[in-house]
Amino acid sequence: MNGQHDPMKGIFEISGASRYDDLIAERYHFPRIYLRAAEACIGDWIVYRETGSGGGRMAYIGVGRVREIDADPADSRLFYARIDDFLEFDRPVPYRDPDGRFLERMLRELDSPAIAGRALRGRSVRALDDTDFAIIVDRGLTDTLSPEAAVRLELDSRYLDESTAALLAEPPGERRIAQLLVNRKVRDAAFRGHVLDAYDSRCAVTGLRMVNGGGKAEAQAAHIWSVAEGGPDVVQNGLALSATAHWLFDRHLISLDNEYRLLVSHNKVPSELIRLFPAPGERVHLPTDPRLHPRQDYIARHRARFAGLD
Repeated sequence: MNGQHDPMKGIFEISGASRYDDLIAERYHFPRIYLRAAEACIGDWIVYRETGSGGGRMAYIGVGRVREIDADPADSRLFYARIDDFLEFDRPVPYRDPDGRFLERMLRELDSPAIAGRALRGRSVRALDDTDFAIIVDRGLTDTLSPEAAVRLELDSRYLDESTAALLAEPPGERRIAQLLVNRKVRDAAFRGHVLDAYDSRCAVTGLRMVNGGGKAEAQAAHIWSVAEGGPDVVQNGLALSATAHWLFDRHLISLDNEYRLLVSHNKVPSELIRLFPAPGERVHLPTDPRLHPRQDYIARHRARFAGLD
């Protein structure tokens, strides 16, 4: 269902408790009324705007790229937008500036801000100006792009290639944002920051938390379902792991069961390392917020590879 068009950026609205089958890192579920507007975004970026409904945060919360749209096989009135390259913002971006100015042009041009809610009825999927898009995303990545966070997020000179360093040095703007969103170093930095924050910089396997004077944690951010195989850059697809545990995890020599207990390939992992692991039957260390725990389907993918090697 990929109509011919010049793609445009858009807003996809979500709520705190949607009745739709949304999984925003992978899919956006919507009724037919929004089909034409959603199709116009195929091949371009969208920003997720979370409304106040269902306890939502009333903010822009992430960005993704629309790959394709297909019909919901269970309901002919509904459709799915398939999302690639999703990136959650470091922190929610309010709808307005501190001075009350809306970040979306269509809302800025209203006769009165008081009618914004009415103006948005029936417009849960809508176009977004390139300039407004760049401003929203730049604010959403404020922590990742902060020079003060460079050491912690491995965006300092020791880790940067020339092209990424030049990109980070550019002034804010549409071109810079477009390139930042597909730059692997930048995406890894954002992912690292989100995962380490969720795990309080503590290795999920050993429980050790070591942070140097520059704020750099010994723990690393490991993808459960690898990016190379299609895994998203979301906290629920991550674990904070020490370098050694990360090495073992990436090679599927350790994994997790569906109760978050550690699985170990005992014939391949040295016994001196196993002594650092949780006792049999104990869960690994997880984020305090259960919404940030690893997703079961991501763990199942990893565990299948582990089982194949054992």
